[in-house]
Amino acid sequence: MTHRHHANRRRFLRLGTAAASGVALPMLALPARASAASTAERRLSLVHTHTGERVSLAYAVGERFVPESLSRLDRFLRDHYSGEVGRIDPHLFDLLHRVQQATGRGDDASFEIVSGYRCPATNDRLRRTGGGGVARHSLHMEGRALDIRLPGVALDDLRDAAKSLRAGGVGFYAREQFVHVDTGRVRTW
Repeated sequence: MTHRHHANRRRFLRLGTAAASGVALPMLALPARASAASTAERRLSLVHTHTGERVSLAYAVGERFVPESLSRLDRFLRDHYSGEVGRIDPHLFDLLHRVQQATGRGDDASFEIVSGYRCPATNDRLRRTGGGGVARHSLHMEGRALDIRLPGVALDDLRDAAKSLRAGGVGFYAREQFVHVDTGRVRTW
């Protein structure tokens, strides 16, 4: 081989190594970032205004919901009139977590739950007795709605934070002192 051929080969190998290093370094860093994101916990603390019960837990780690936590939350958010436990949409917990972040409150702030799951019989009874604001086809019966407060956050600020996310329905009940949030279509009242 000639000297010129060796020089070209060495130059090619140096360029190839440099290019590979430039590509490999970000790729090596990617799993570390993905690993950190995949272990990030999302937490909620809740207090039920009717039962007095409290729960504080990590409901998700990274992109995965924690099945045991979801079961505990289903039970916690049961129909407090009948005791019937419904299945709560896990995305509702993400919505609460996002509302909490939008209000500037940390994970340690406890949402007050005024109403969670409602069985059809309870929903019908509340509609007939004129409890106000109870829809015939309420998303509470599907486990897709909660009526909430967040101590330390003005009710209208809580409403505005939920509305800003454009992640579902937001109802404002100033007289009853709660905000309704759900994972249905985006709408406000």
